[in-house]
Amino acid sequence: MHHHGCPPTFVLVAGLSLSLSPFAAGGVHAEEPTTPVKIGFVTFLTGPAAAPFGIPDHNAAELLVDNLNAGKVPAPYNQIGLGGAKIDAKFVDEAGSAADVVTQFRNLVERDHVDVVVGYVSSGSCLAVTPVAEELKQLTLLDICGTTRIFEEKPRHYVFRVNPHATMDNVAAAKYVLDRIKDISVYSGINQNYAWGQDSWRDFRLAMKGLDPKATVDKELFPKFFAGEYGAEISTLLTSSAQFIHSSFYDGDLEAFIYQAGARGLPQRIPLVLTTGESSLWRLGSKLPDGAIIGARGPHTFFAHDGELNTWFHKAYVDRFNEQPIYPAYDLAQSLLGLKTAWEKAQAKKGGRPATEDVIAAFEGISFKTPSTTVQMALGNGHQGISDTAVGTYKFNRAENKPEIVDIVRYPAQCVNPPADVDSVPWLEGGMKGAKCD
Repeated sequence: MHHHGCPPTFVLVAGLSLSLSPFAAGGVHAEEPTTPVKIGFVTFLTGPAAAPFGIPDHNAAELLVDNLNAGKVPAPYNQIGLGGAKIDAKFVDEAGSAADVVTQFRNLVERDHVDVVVGYVSSGSCLAVTPVAEELKQLTLLDICGTTRIFEEKPRHYVFRVNPHATMDNVAAAKYVLDRIKDISVYSGINQNYAWGQDSWRDFRLAMKGLDPKATVDKELFPKFFAGEYGAEISTLLTSSAQFIHSSFYDGDLEAFIYQAGARGLPQRIPLVLTTGESSLWRLGSKLPDGAIIGARGPHTFFAHDGELNTWFHKAYVDRFNEQPIYPAYDLAQSLLGLKTAWEKAQAKKGGRPATEDVIAAFEGISFKTPSTTVQMALGNGHQGISDTAVGTYKFNRAENKPEIVDIVRYPAQCVNPPADVDSVPWLEGGMKGAKCD
């Protein structure tokens, strides 16, 4: 499965032949174009975020590394590895404190000498490693974390994030809700009491305020992270006059809440708006009542645009892992294919193996096809991706015993992401000026 470095004799010969290569004179390229590219992949392999995010992320990485190395991914990604160089993957568990995550990152760079780091599910991890990546001049692709702060706090040079940040989850959800549920005057929210839950609720509330100033908040609940027991909150929500309930819960918290709320008739009475609900649908199945409003960060899985690349990715994933790819798997695919696009663009321009600076220059501002959509590196001076997204309504297909999404509405990237020169919160507070939704 993993292709580790060449035997030392080969390295020696490669080293000798280099002095005769056309690149030796300039001293720019220390390695042959075909020397394996070492990538450190970091994601949750254990802990509460492993099942909904880390494992699908890791699965997609293994699948893509093997298929890229074999030249089996459809065009435009059919060249072996990155520009002919095979990928040598090392997988690291993200579980642990922010300090642990930073230590692991330093080890990947200073001990393992990786060429690129790809990863991180948690916004806390992303915020912790970003300044370290800049300090160590390490090309790093943040993968799933949704925080808007990475590129809004200061410009970054070595850090990229292909996947859109979380603002669009909530802008799209607000637009969909206002389109589906007529005359909303009051709504409630239940979100985890840490950065992800607080930011999701803030963005949603600001989007609602901009789109429908008369709608007011009834209950605003923040149970502690991974509480698992929601009896009191469900009682409170059952007394709410809300016309819908917003939640950015995921995994264990989402599933426990759905089971407990469903047993007491809450989702049957008040529609739920679940901004990351897509990642749990296969596990919830018929336990989630029809009518819940479902999002994923981008048009993945149920929402993916048809095309050869998606057909290939979906089939290859199901064949190998015997389960459906969910949006974190699509996120990893986007990260890796973005890197491949930038790497090969740099290589085509310079010849030979691109240096980190060449890859960075090629990466800034590019757009490229992914299995589910097209990503454009439009924000953060070309370091932060945007894409379209979609929201739909849940319907469990009892005949085929599988989840489905109906009444899908698609939102263009420029409709649900801030423009390049405005940070998310000021953009939301200002009524989303410049949004193009046609």
